[in-house]
Amino acid sequence: MKCYFAYYIVTINILAGILFSLDKLLARAGRRRIPELLLHFLEALGGCFATTFLMTLIRHKNRKFSYYGWTYFLLALWIFGAGIIYFINITN
Repeated sequence: MKCYFAYYIVTINILAGILFSLDKLLARAGRRRIPELLLHFLEALGGCFATTFLMTLIRHKNRKFSYYGWTYFLLALWIFGAGIIYFINITN
């Protein structure tokens, strides 16, 4: 079970990272962008780790508080949830 969750997290982060990077390329080319709602949906599914890393690495959406505020909120939820699960597992 733990292995499947690791595969899931890696896969969703790769997908979120690809779409986030593609959005940057589309923005630079002046073309139609990937909707922020889709990017946030992928972050909520667990892709917030890749997008948070890429926000700094490729300097994309790092000045738009309405975007990065939600991204950091979702990241905090995932970290908090992982901490709760870890705490429950070590106490049992």
